[in-house]
Amino acid sequence: MFENYNDILTVEEFAEVLRIGTTQAYRILKRGEIAAYKEGKDWKIPKKSVEQYIYNKAFSK
Repeated sequence: MFENYNDILTVEEFAEVLRIGTTQAYRILKRGEIAAYKEGKDWKIPKKSVEQYIYNKAFSK
């Protein structure tokens, strides 16, 4: 799906994968809608969490 990315994504990469803006990506992170963690000021988003987030959004209806 997005093999060209490292196992841990940045907010910018996360937004790029979902084709959303970084502001929306930060909202998703701050609401806890995706499993991620902060290291200092930087968010770290595991690729597996992104896959799970997409799956949950696609099949939650």
